[in-house]
Amino acid sequence: MSTLEFLEAPARQRAGLEQAEHRPWPLPDDPWTIAQSWEELVFLHWCVDADALRPLVPDELELDQHDGSAWLGITPFLIAGFRLRGTLPVPVFSSFPELNVRTYVTAEDKAGIWFFSLDTPSQLAVHAARVAYRLPYFHASASLERKGERVEFTNARRNGERPFVFEAEYRPAGDEAFEPRPGTLEHFLTERYCLYAHDEDGLHRADIHHPPWELRPANVELRLNTMPPDGVALGSEPLAHLAERQDVVIWSLEQVSAGRKPLRRKAST
Repeated sequence: MSTLEFLEAPARQRAGLEQAEHRPWPLPDDPWTIAQSWEELVFLHWCVDADALRPLVPDELELDQHDGSAWLGITPFLIAGFRLRGTLPVPVFSSFPELNVRTYVTAEDKAGIWFFSLDTPSQLAVHAARVAYRLPYFHASASLERKGERVEFTNARRNGERPFVFEAEYRPAGDEAFEPRPGTLEHFLTERYCLYAHDEDGLHRADIHHPPWELRPANVELRLNTMPPDGVALGSEPLAHLAERQDVVIWSLEQVSAGRKPLRRKAST
């Protein structure tokens, strides 16, 4: 990201707040705390066995399904323009690749995201997200390289004796971007406006806001993928959608429930 783009990022991130009619619930009254832009993001989704996911998600959360099917997502992308509210992005420190492994959940009628792992080479981001958002962030070796319309993404992390590795190349498969319509699978998988976290204090939620997604079908060459949690089997071909950019603001965590036994993760932690 150029210096000019770094200066433009805050304006684009703030402008997203002017589009809120698509949200399933109103914007929070409190000020947001973090802003960032996501670039060259590809959603890779597999239909998976809900019984395999259920033990990996806290009891306080309902595992979301679409037409009776549960889904696991793996999402590589580049974070750019990362900043705290009231500050400007700092070149070098404000841009880094990230890889998320996630599924979809609901609590108190708010559909959101549950993360199994988040990998990035930014040690600052790992520390800050673990402390401020109680999320399973891990330091990993990762890179995103653009080659025309193609993007090459690699990620590698070792947790104990198990390696977590992801290598893929992706590119757009269609010319026209589209906004997912409510009720469609694409809308179910992407249009979510909060994340959930869990620790010894209970269940927490953080609101997220961005304009509606603009997606394009993607062609993906998946070379290596050991990222899914233990016991969760993937089919051969993922459903793939590319988003070139999304501007995002995130609020602080709020507690949803308390006083329950923390989740014992079986993988990726």
